[in-house]
Amino acid sequence: MAERVIPLVDQRLAVRQPFFSPVPAQAGGLLSDQLGRSLHDLRISVTDRCNFRCSYCMPKEVFNSHYPYLPHGDLLTFEEITRLASLFVQLGVRKIRLTGGEPLLRKNLEILIEQLAALKTPDGFPLDLTLTTNGSLLKRKAQTLKDAGLKRVTVSLDGLNDEVFRQMNDVDFPVADVLEGIAAARAVGLGVDADGRPSGIKINMVVKRGTNDDQIVPMARHFRGSGMALRFIEYMDVGNTNGWRMNEVLPSAEVLQRLQADHGLVALSAQQPGETAERWGWCGPDGRHDPSLGEIGLISSVTHAFCGDCNRARLSTEGKLYLCLFAHQGYDLRSLMRQGASDDTLLSAISGTWSQRDDRYSELRGQGVALPETPRIEMSYIGG
Repeated sequence: MAERVIPLVDQRLAVRQPFFSPVPAQAGGLLSDQLGRSLHDLRISVTDRCNFRCSYCMPKEVFNSHYPYLPHGDLLTFEEITRLASLFVQLGVRKIRLTGGEPLLRKNLEILIEQLAALKTPDGFPLDLTLTTNGSLLKRKAQTLKDAGLKRVTVSLDGLNDEVFRQMNDVDFPVADVLEGIAAARAVGLGVDADGRPSGIKINMVVKRGTNDDQIVPMARHFRGSGMALRFIEYMDVGNTNGWRMNEVLPSAEVLQRLQADHGLVALSAQQPGETAERWGWCGPDGRHDPSLGEIGLISSVTHAFCGDCNRARLSTEGKLYLCLFAHQGYDLRSLMRQGASDDTLLSAISGTWSQRDDRYSELRGQGVALPETPRIEMSYIGG
């Protein structure tokens, strides 16, 4: 096997000043980028730290005790996050996902959740407020998160076999503790949509060929009947440090073949525009989808790009706006705020920057277009 070369380039230092819209942004007005894509989802990273060292995200040889994490003073305060989030909501955002790193490592996160849960859309509706976690602290914090106003939770779980799972997280963390966290989240009701309707906890599994692909069917058997959505994610070439190789990608089409060979599935329609997962429902005895069994999602970010209707923006831990998961630089909103910018100025910066967006990295790569060898931002820094 060829030796992996991991470039050590800190892309957090790459920053651009936002574009400013020449037309004043209107509350409730929908934005559109250069490809006609609206802004609907905002993913907010609340910390660049994590207690796992998954090789596809934060490999231990890079993110070790000497890694220069962001100092606390560089991080957006909860009040700064809430202010920016409220402006994004004015411009069309209806769903906010808190990410990391591992977001539950951020001290007093429930205070931020309370602030975000109080936000309403211009027409008075609550936001879809959710969080992605590795589940390690979920058992301890599930009730507090629910009480603060969190609606839903997505848990990353890369296998049920304890040996495989410990190999994936690379810190010897037991799978049983994550399963207990999922059970706790379910018990307190962290699986409803913005209108209070049951929507199920989501479980994300990153699949690496030859590492944990033998866990696909066991994971499916375990979660079938739970009412949860189990999503299989193709191993992505995000960032610079995970040593990504195409031969370690297991295409979603092959994942689906393995699942269908074990149990019947029926294709489901997308629930909303910009949805990343292709949905499949478990069949009941009559051959039709039984919602009580839950469903499967296939996120084919490598073999079947979904750039065409991507409606997601990402806000980094220290206030940079990223327009693509594969971006190499962000737009600095924190400096504007800390220099005393008004809400109107910030609205102009957000709307102007989104209106210039033309990112479609995965789609171009899939078409065989030669792309520049530009170092990309790490997934642990802006969330998946």
